[in-house]
Amino acid sequence: MLFRQLEYFVALARERHFARAAAACHVSQPALSEAIRKLEHELKVPLVRRGQKFEGLTPEGERLVLWARRILADHDALKQEVAALQAGLTGELRLGVIPAAASTVALLTDPFCAEHPLVRVQLETSLRSADIAERIRRFELDAGIVYPDRQDTADLEVIPLYEEQQVLVAGSELLTGQTDAISWPDALQLPMCLLNAGMRGRRLVDDALATRGLSVSPRLETDSVVALFAHVGTGRWATIVPHTWIRTLRPPAGARVLRLDNPSVTARIALVTSAIEPGSVLARALVTTARRAGIDNAFGIPSIRAGG
Repeated sequence: MLFRQLEYFVALARERHFARAAAACHVSQPALSEAIRKLEHELKVPLVRRGQKFEGLTPEGERLVLWARRILADHDALKQEVAALQAGLTGELRLGVIPAAASTVALLTDPFCAEHPLVRVQLETSLRSADIAERIRRFELDAGIVYPDRQDTADLEVIPLYEEQQVLVAGSELLTGQTDAISWPDALQLPMCLLNAGMRGRRLVDDALATRGLSVSPRLETDSVVALFAHVGTGRWATIVPHTWIRTLRPPAGARVLRLDNPSVTARIALVTSAIEPGSVLARALVTTARRAGIDNAFGIPSIRAGG
């Protein structure tokens, strides 16, 4: 059995198409097909259902692709470990990030890259927490930044990073008489634009309001925090976003940021990696950086008057 055969098999399972898998592996389609046939012959089980085109993996193939991914991940980890012993960390760290943490991930990746200048980092910032966890289990990601609550993290190492808190951002003229905090009933009287129903940030708001017998009916919904801030910038809208966004996406000129009280809506953000030992040396190094980065100390929730 050759690592090359396993790489081709995993690529086919991922791409679900012979030609795309061959292109991903930089080989011809006949070469990829022949290597997988030899793997089947050696293992003495069919791995692929074949017809006029790829029709999926056999039950045996679905089972064995998990082992193939694990073997390849361990092979990569071994090479990284040896390289690290010789010349420091090298290779590529694959990091999945939920959209809510896209504005904060630099607080982790920047010091990591400074400590390990030969390592490349590949970020994906539009993934759901459940998808990140599953891709770590399939060895397609080395680590992820997720909402760990309500997730199955039994086989993952969870390193808390910080707690995000929802805040109100609105034009100053809409907040006459308000100090540095606002109650939910008062906030809900404002013309509101929010993230789409079903997005995690919106669910946090809806769930918190439901516990108080309240609900919100925004006049405008979007999947973009930038679009929310653009509307707030007109002076005629209010929105609710995680306070961590305020550090990167400064509120529009003339807007203010107020705490939302009773209840305070918060959510944990954590770094997760595989708990399987020895695991990726790059992931272990990222955990070390995370534990000493003090990301939770980087945020405050001041009352802000933008441009003033």
